[in-house]
Amino acid sequence: MPVSKPADLPPGGGGRWPHLAVGWRSAQWGDLEVGFTTTEPLDCTPVYAGLPGGVCPCPHYGYVFKGGVRCVYPNTDWPDEEAGPGDAYFFQPGHILFYDEPSEILEFNPASTLKLLMDHIERLAGGGDLDEVYDGDEAGA
Repeated sequence: MPVSKPADLPPGGGGRWPHLAVGWRSAQWGDLEVGFTTTEPLDCTPVYAGLPGGVCPCPHYGYVFKGGVRCVYPNTDWPDEEAGPGDAYFFQPGHILFYDEPSEILEFNPASTLKLLMDHIERLAGGGDLDEVYDGDEAGA
């Protein structure tokens, strides 16, 4: 069974997503992708550009160590959700994430769905389309 401290997970998914090596550490453990995000304030809206509905297709199960994450479900009647330090959370697919302050978050996500999202983000980052999102800050999505 894999064991790791969040900060010791491999950067950028162990090389699978090299443009995301700053601020995103992860490893696949069985059917889960275990990820540790460190980020400055970040609006992830541009990250989901080009995905169906412009929203994240992946469910997220996480724990907030520092800062927080806000989850908005556009074009639904689902309420916004916020998770802060010490909170465990589940965000269903169909959301946009916002980090309103510097944050450290551990997530356990379905590996196959997260791979689709991270491959999409990697393509955007590789083409320079995320420069205005990351702007040199540490960030992960």
